[in-house]
Amino acid sequence: MSANSFDARSTLKVGDESYEIFRLDKVEGAARLPYSLKVLLENLLRTEDGANITADHIRALGNWDSQAQPSQEIQFTPARVIMQDFTGVPCVVDLATMREAVKELGGDPAKINPLAPAELVIDHSVIADKFGTHDAFAQNVELEYGRNKERYQFLRWGQTAFDEFKVVPPGTGIVHQVNIEHLARTVMVRNGQAYPDTLVGTDSHTTMVNGLGVLGWGVGGIEAEAAMLGQPVSMLIPRVVGFKLTGELKPGTTATDLVLTITEMLRKHGVVGKFVEFYGEGVAATSLANRATIGNMSPEFGSTAAIFPIDGETLNYLRLTGRSDQQVALVEAYAKEQGLWLDPAAEPDFSEKLELDLSTVVPSIAGPKRPQDRIVLAEAAQQFAQDVRNYVDTADEAGKESFPASDSPATADGVPTNPVTVTAPDGSTYQIDHGAVTVAAITSCTNTSNPYVMVAAALVAKKAVEKGLTRKPWVKTTLAPGSKVVTDYFDKAGLTPYLDKVGFNLVGYGCTTCIGNSGPLPEEVSKAVNDHDLAVTSVLSGNRNFEGRINPDVKMNYLASPPLVVAYAIAGSMKVDITREALGTDTEGNPVFLKDIWPAEAEVNDVVANAIGEDMFNKSYSDVFAGDAQWQALPIPTGNTFEWDAESTYVRKPPYFEGMTMETTPVTDIAGARVLAKLGDSVTTDHISPAGAIKADTPAGQYLTEHGVERRDFNSYGSRRGNHEVMIRGTFANIRLRNQIAPGTEGGFTRDFTKDGAPVSFIYDASQNYQAAGIPLVVLAGKEYGSGSSRDWAAKGTALLGVKAVVAESYERIHRSNLIGMGVLPLQFPEGESAQSLGLTGEETFAISGVTELNDGSTPRTVKVTTDSGVEFDAVVRIDTPGEADYYRNGGIMQYVLRSLIRK
Repeated sequence: MSANSFDARSTLKVGDESYEIFRLDKVEGAARLPYSLKVLLENLLRTEDGANITADHIRALGNWDSQAQPSQEIQFTPARVIMQDFTGVPCVVDLATMREAVKELGGDPAKINPLAPAELVIDHSVIADKFGTHDAFAQNVELEYGRNKERYQFLRWGQTAFDEFKVVPPGTGIVHQVNIEHLARTVMVRNGQAYPDTLVGTDSHTTMVNGLGVLGWGVGGIEAEAAMLGQPVSMLIPRVVGFKLTGELKPGTTATDLVLTITEMLRKHGVVGKFVEFYGEGVAATSLANRATIGNMSPEFGSTAAIFPIDGETLNYLRLTGRSDQQVALVEAYAKEQGLWLDPAAEPDFSEKLELDLSTVVPSIAGPKRPQDRIVLAEAAQQFAQDVRNYVDTADEAGKESFPASDSPATADGVPTNPVTVTAPDGSTYQIDHGAVTVAAITSCTNTSNPYVMVAAALVAKKAVEKGLTRKPWVKTTLAPGSKVVTDYFDKAGLTPYLDKVGFNLVGYGCTTCIGNSGPLPEEVSKAVNDHDLAVTSVLSGNRNFEGRINPDVKMNYLASPPLVVAYAIAGSMKVDITREALGTDTEGNPVFLKDIWPAEAEVNDVVANAIGEDMFNKSYSDVFAGDAQWQALPIPTGNTFEWDAESTYVRKPPYFEGMTMETTPVTDIAGARVLAKLGDSVTTDHISPAGAIKADTPAGQYLTEHGVERRDFNSYGSRRGNHEVMIRGTFANIRLRNQIAPGTEGGFTRDFTKDGAPVSFIYDASQNYQAAGIPLVVLAGKEYGSGSSRDWAAKGTALLGVKAVVAESYERIHRSNLIGMGVLPLQFPEGESAQSLGLTGEETFAISGVTELNDGSTPRTVKVTTDSGVEFDAVVRIDTPGEADYYRNGGIMQYVLRSLIRK
C-alpha cells in the first residue's frame, strides 16, 4: 500500500469498470514534466513506502531541474520483466541456484519467486543452417530442438516451478515484436489498480516497446533477477533529450533510413544515460511501426530509453493487434486523465533539444562495423572502396604494395581485388571478390516488426522476379520474420512465392543473423573466402553489425532496410553502386536498375491496408504459451529445486554463492594486480562475451570436445549461457578482439606474466594461472566500453576470470551497472586522460587504494591508482548511486538480494 502522502489515490471509471489510480496533478510541477518522467512520478506515488521511496523523492521529481546534472537517486519499480532465452536461461539458472542458497542459509526457498509478471520468449536459438529451400524452416526447427532440448526442458521446469513466470515457446516470433503485438499492456491492471505499463528486459532492444508509450529499457540478467524478486531499480533522475520531429518522410525513404539518421545524430550528440523523448507535429505523422523501429535502436544511439507518448495512433495499433475494447478504452481514458496524451503543439521542459525534418531523410545504410556509421546509399560503393582497405593487407611496412605483380591487390581505380573462381555443387562456376555479399538477411526485431518495410521488400522481390532477376549464387539469403503474422500477410497478399524465387525462403521466427545465428556459408564459398582471405560482406535488416558478430567468415557488415537487402542480394557485391548501376539484366537482356523494381509508396500502403487484419493477431496469439506438439512433448522435471545433471554441457549450477555467509566481507584495496587485457575504443559486450559460433581450437571448444560434444553440436556461445564453464572460457574470446598486450594477435589472447618471458596464451589459461597464484587482475579500456547488448555474461565472465577492476575512458550504462552487480569495480580515467596518454603499456603491476572508504558507508569520488613503472593517477569511481554501493559491498547484486530476502 502506498503511503499516499500527496492524497493522490483516486478512482477512474471506464465503461462499467472502476480502477484505483494515483493522480499526477496532486504533485506540484508534474504538468511541465516530459512524458517519461511523468511515468516515473506515478511509479513513485504508487510505491511510496516511507523508507526506500519517500515524499522527498516524489517532490524531487516534481521539482526536477531540467538543466541540472543527475544527482537525485530514485527507486523505480517496473511493472513486469521480459526476457529472451539467451539471457533468460542464465536468469532462471540463477534463480534456481538462489533457491538452494537460501535453503543452505536457513531461509525459505519459496521466497525466491517472481513478484511481478516475468515473460520469456524463446527467439535467439534458431540458427539459419538451411536456406533457399521450401522446407528450410522445418529443417531449422528440427535442428533447434535437437541442439537445445536440455535448455528447453529447463525452461519448462521453470514455468512450473516459479509463479508469475511464463514462456513463449520457440517458433513464435522475436521477443520485442511479441511484446508490442501481444504482451505489452500500455496501461497495466493489477489488484484493482490501473497504472502505466513499465518494464525492464534482459535484451537491450527492450526499448522497442517505447514506441507504444511503454517506458522500459534493457538491463543485465542480474538486474532483471533482482527486479523479478521485488528489488526496485536504483537510478538517478535522468536528463531528458527532446527530439522534435517535423514534416513527413519523402517517397522512396523507409523507417530504416530514418532510424539510421536518428542514430547518427544522437550518437554524435551524446545521449548515454539519458532518456530521449520524441515530440512535435511529426510524431503524429509517424506510424506506430516506425515509432517502434526508432525505439528499438535506442541502444545503438546509447540512450536508456527513446519514447513516444500515447495518442490515437497508439490506440489504432492496440485495436489492430487484437487488444480488447475495454483495454483500448482504458488506455485512452487513463492517458488523457493523467496528462500522458500527446499534444503535438506542446513544448515540455527538456534538458536538451534536437530537431529533424523528416523530409530531409535520404536512403542510407550503415557499416561496416557500427550502427552509427551511416552512409548515404548513393555514396555506399565509394565508401566501401575506402573502408575495404582496412580489411585487406595491401601494403608492407615501407608502405609499398606487398603483392607480386601477378597478384595485384588493386584494380585500375585503386580498389583492392582478388577474384577467386568457385565451383558450385551443381558444377557451375562463378567468381567472388572482396566486397561480395555472402549474407543477405531480412532479420531482427528492428525491421521485421514493420509491415511497411517488409511489404516493400516483398514487392521488390516480386518486381525482380517479373524482370527475370534472382539472387547471385554466392549469396546466402534468409527471411526470419518477427512473428507469424508477417507470414500471414505475405501469404494473403500473394507475395510469398516471389520471395521464395529470389531465395528469401522462411528460415525461422527468431533473431537468426542479427544475433550471430546466420549459420555457415555454403562450404565452397567459405573455403574460397578463407583460403584467399577475402573481405566479404553481409547486408542485414538488423540493428547490430559489430565485428565478428554476424558470421566468422564475414569481415564487413552493413545494416539496410529489407527492400535494400533484397536489392543487394541481386547485385551480389558492395562494389556495385545500386543507385546508378544495373542490378542485372532482364529476360531480354536489358539492364534493370533499382528504380525499376522499387515499389511506389501507394503500392506498399495498399498492401498493408488490405492484407493485415486483427484476425491474424488473434489467431497467432490465441494460445501463445501452449507451444507446438514438440514443445508439449518435452518431459518436465518436477520439484521446487532443480535436479542438476552433472553431465550437462548446457545447464550447470554456477559458483556465485559458494561459501556465502549472511555477513558481508569488508571490501579491500587492490594490490599487485596485473592487466589481463588492454583494449581500445568501442569495445562491445560482443567483444567481451560473444554470442556466435564456438571455434574448436579455443578453450570453450576444447572443453566441449573433452566432454564428448561433437563439433557439429557445439551450437553457439549464446545457447551455452546456462553453463558457466563454457562462458568463462568464452569471455574476451571474440575472433575480432584486439588485445594490445599481445600485438599481432586477434581473438582471445593475452600475455601470461606468471611465466618467464610472458608468453602469449589464451586469456582463460592465463586467468587460471593468475588466480592460482593469487594475483588480482584489471582491464584497461578506451571510450564506450561495454557498448551494445545488455549481456550480463560480459560482467559475469569478467568477474569469474578474476578481474577486480576495469579502468576505462567511458562506459555504456548497462555494462557499467552489470560490473558492479558482479562485484567488479568500474573506474574511469581522469577527464582527458587515457592509458595511452599516461604511457601505460599493460605490462605494469597495479595498486588501487582508497576503495576501503566504501566500508564506512560512503562512496569515494576517486581512488588512487599507482603502478610499479611510476605512473600515478586519480581514477573516478563509477559507482553512481548509494544502491550500487550496497551491491558492491555485498559482493554483487544477487548476494545483496539474497541476504535481503532471508532477513525479511
